[in-house]
Amino acid sequence: MSNKKYWQNFGDLTDSERFQQAAQNEFQEELLPLAELDGKGILDAATPRRDFLKYLGFSTAAAALAASCNTPVKKSVPYLNRPDDVTPGIANYYASTYVNGGDAIAVVVKQRDGRPIKIEGNELSSVTKGGTSAQSQASVLDLYDPTRLRHPLQKNGSDYKEVTSFEVFDKMIATAVAGLGGKSIVLLTATVNSPSTLQVISEFLAKYPGSRHVQYDAVSSSGMLLANELSYGKKALPSYHFDKAKTIVSLGADFLGTWVSPTEFSKQYAENRKVKSNKPELSRHIHFESMMSMTGSNADDRYTHKPSQTGAIALALLAKLGGAVTAPAIADKKLQAGIDKTAAVLNATKGSALVVCGSNDVNIQVVVNAINEAIGANGTTINWGSTTNSRKGIDAEMVQLVNEMNTGTVGGLFIYDCNPAYSFTDSKKFIDGLAKVPVSVSFNGTMDETTEQCKYVLPSHHWLESWGDAEPKTGFVSLLQPAINPLFKTRPYQTSLLKWAGNPSDYETYYKTYWATKLGSVANWDKALQDGVIEGTGTLTLAPLVSSGAYNGGALTAAAAKIATIKSGTYEVVLYEKISIGNGAQANNPWLQEVPDPITKVTWDNYAMVSPGFAKTLLNLNVAGNQREADNYEVHPEKPMLKITVNGRVLELPALIIPGLDNSTVAIAVGYGRTSANKDLALERTGRAAVGAGQNAYPFVTSDGTTFLYSAAAAVEKSALAAYPLAQTQVHGFTEDRPVIYETNLASYIANPKAMLAEATHEREVVLMPHGKTDYVKDATIYPDFVKPGIKWGMSIDLNTCTGCSACVVACTAENNVSVVGKIQVQRAHEMHWLRIDRYFTGDLENPDVVFQPMLCQHCDNAPCENVCPVAATNHSSEGLNQMTYNRCIGTRYCANNCPYKVRRFNWLDYNGSDSFADNQKPLVGTDMNEVVLQMNDDLTRMVLNPDVTVRGRGVIEKCSFCVQRLQESKLDAKKAQDPSLVRNVKVACSQACPSDCISFGNVNDPESEVSKARKDATRNFYVLEQLHVLPNVSYLAKIRNTDRQIGHEEEMHEGVPTPEVKEAEHAPAH
Repeated sequence: MSNKKYWQNFGDLTDSERFQQAAQNEFQEELLPLAELDGKGILDAATPRRDFLKYLGFSTAAAALAASCNTPVKKSVPYLNRPDDVTPGIANYYASTYVNGGDAIAVVVKQRDGRPIKIEGNELSSVTKGGTSAQSQASVLDLYDPTRLRHPLQKNGSDYKEVTSFEVFDKMIATAVAGLGGKSIVLLTATVNSPSTLQVISEFLAKYPGSRHVQYDAVSSSGMLLANELSYGKKALPSYHFDKAKTIVSLGADFLGTWVSPTEFSKQYAENRKVKSNKPELSRHIHFESMMSMTGSNADDRYTHKPSQTGAIALALLAKLGGAVTAPAIADKKLQAGIDKTAAVLNATKGSALVVCGSNDVNIQVVVNAINEAIGANGTTINWGSTTNSRKGIDAEMVQLVNEMNTGTVGGLFIYDCNPAYSFTDSKKFIDGLAKVPVSVSFNGTMDETTEQCKYVLPSHHWLESWGDAEPKTGFVSLLQPAINPLFKTRPYQTSLLKWAGNPSDYETYYKTYWATKLGSVANWDKALQDGVIEGTGTLTLAPLVSSGAYNGGALTAAAAKIATIKSGTYEVVLYEKISIGNGAQANNPWLQEVPDPITKVTWDNYAMVSPGFAKTLLNLNVAGNQREADNYEVHPEKPMLKITVNGRVLELPALIIPGLDNSTVAIAVGYGRTSANKDLALERTGRAAVGAGQNAYPFVTSDGTTFLYSAAAAVEKSALAAYPLAQTQVHGFTEDRPVIYETNLASYIANPKAMLAEATHEREVVLMPHGKTDYVKDATIYPDFVKPGIKWGMSIDLNTCTGCSACVVACTAENNVSVVGKIQVQRAHEMHWLRIDRYFTGDLENPDVVFQPMLCQHCDNAPCENVCPVAATNHSSEGLNQMTYNRCIGTRYCANNCPYKVRRFNWLDYNGSDSFADNQKPLVGTDMNEVVLQMNDDLTRMVLNPDVTVRGRGVIEKCSFCVQRLQESKLDAKKAQDPSLVRNVKVACSQACPSDCISFGNVNDPESEVSKARKDATRNFYVLEQLHVLPNVSYLAKIRNTDRQIGHEEEMHEGVPTPEVKEAEHAPAH
């Protein structure tokens, strides 16, 4: 039997009396009339029976009244003349490309009645292979953002006035540019990897001698670009092949989260993480970092250190691999042992190993290049034949531009797809310089911090309204085509550049001609547009896997010398991007703001992430060893504030205590703190979701004179400000010490494959069957077995390949019209996500292992929710689905209480305005319509709703339906086509969105379905809480790590931890 200790917060860890009491309460909020009688909890209140029955009757009546039993009649208006390409109720699909700065993902856009409503991955792409990200899934909501600019504008004092037509605007710009008197014109953009756009830009620059194009990335890879130029003579990024690597070593590179090309890398990474019982092989992933990143949390072995030690670690690795360098001394014995072990593994896997680094320091990247040369990575796991084009910005060019703006030598600045007034480290200097530029034009689609400083504004289309292309990797082109006509009076910025360069063509015509010429014919172009990708066709040739060519190690000595001079601070700050908000470009997206961070489970804010050791030293909080302090920290959403100073710039942020950080490091996410120069118009310009969400950490970006650095020494002290509330979802459920995760290491699995699930087997054969029976599924119930000979839907989730990226969470939200509730409601445990990702810690509190477990309705055959509903609102289908009948539900929540997985959601308020559709912007009594809910109920935003899924009202329970609307569509299509494979190949939203293919779905009665194939591995297949005999239809494949450590045990344990195994879960399954 296992002795593992599961815990979801520090109160659980210390097993305090207060935590035990909270675990017994049915819901997070007390019923006030009962609680006020004697100040005790629900179960201990000395309530008279008559009062109890009175309140019970009142609550039942109130639930019935709150429920939308009498649904208001809504009349639809049919087409007078139906468009030829639109069939009501039938979706159209268009291949296109999600583009955000230099990021590009080949996608397929689902359109219903002329409206794009869902994004899926394009499986024809050899780069992303059908994978998506949380940001790409949520980008369809950006199309319907109420803050989008709706027409051209010219600054008029402190405000703007509309320009009546594009022709008038073009004449204004021509006149303004003619009067520059020889001053230079600069086009400032994010990374551009569009072949046709780069040709447009070259024509524009040729029109104006002395002009230039500057590319600026809010989070830069300039250090890698410059280091590669020094080492290989190429200012570019190579392609990385994680799928070809037996050993992966990362020095702070979050390649599964936000580094370079995470969707592509997730797909590659998963290839060597899928363990098969007949061939148990697994790549080894070793990670060095200062904070707990999403990629680090997936590592087999992980080591923490100060950010300033990254260069020393790289040098130490190189020295161990035979490099002619002297490494600085590393005092931390555990860290040095980790370096020694890592070097040995790299030596043993030369030719099939890969080392990547997330630092933007040129010198550190030069050392990493030398390491990859030493292990033979170039030409095997690194491909210089096809460069990666997602990051091209050179930091020094941006610094030079800002200096020139302030000296008055820049006459015209045309800005697209970047926001340096917000993200540049010295934003005030940029804004001051912009005021001195005579002609400043923004092509950005919203009134962001930069746009509101420009004299002219000509908003561009959203990518879903655009023609275009992207080449994320050389030789791999992905095409854009519009899935909807422009909603507003906007124009592609490429058309503007063509017009101002004297070319009368619009970009659509230019683009089509460009590719028809490249591909040899219009027919070839049409075929490419239909596929959405161009790979190895026409003038494009796919380069073979090649090495970098000549390696120049001459820069290594100087780089090592500079690294040796880096000094550590008492405290250090490291900046990072979240997988949701990223660099802040999508900060006004409510879907992304409400997605819990995979590690911290916080929504709607950034914060100062610190370790328990840091909290004990600086905040005097011993959350791991003191029950009272753990209770005070965990029970209340208000967190103590820290005052952090970097180079004289100050931020005061709430401290969030998370295991796995270096004890002297503070980690802060960028992308938050969006605002407007005009505070009165902030909601209108910046957006209701972005305003008030966190603080801007970009001022903490420093520079070494060559590149921007995302870590720095800092002065940190306890702030005098009052505690700040965070909306954290990790403490909304309790495991009650039940085993919900199974894991082991690879060596143990090979030695005895059955040992990992021995506890589950013991439960089945001994605990559940005391009389020796083995068919407990059939015999351990008084009810007869319900035979489903036809279709029975089921799901299998591989914990080895789930990275926690949350693409599935956003995809589920988009597909099923899941409500956004806002920060205050999340604090009340009222979040509505149908699918959550539980995060579990195990092992040493200072450096734990992590497992992610997607948790959704298990569609149990013996569902405990079904037999407690007094009105039969939840029932079982003939295909194994646990169903909800919304208009029958009266909101008693008995089902939610009886669900051991805690996956049912209750509509406390009318979040979607389904009961007040005509008055969607008028708050009603009890609706608590905060700003973000108002944004989601805007007439424009509602265009994103999926018409195939009912919009739920107040007082109704909802939960995962296995995307029943997709299942029905697949059966109808299969019937019409007489093709059963259409049912076999159906994908639900979460499985289709997953970039690592961790979710398999299908008919479990079909032996050829993906889910049936996944479940054949009996040595890893298990069901969560199967000892309760609810017979779930969602199974899991246990986690296996390629490490020589015993999982859950460390040689040295953190002081104050009561057991050798530590687990933490968000929303973990409960009683």
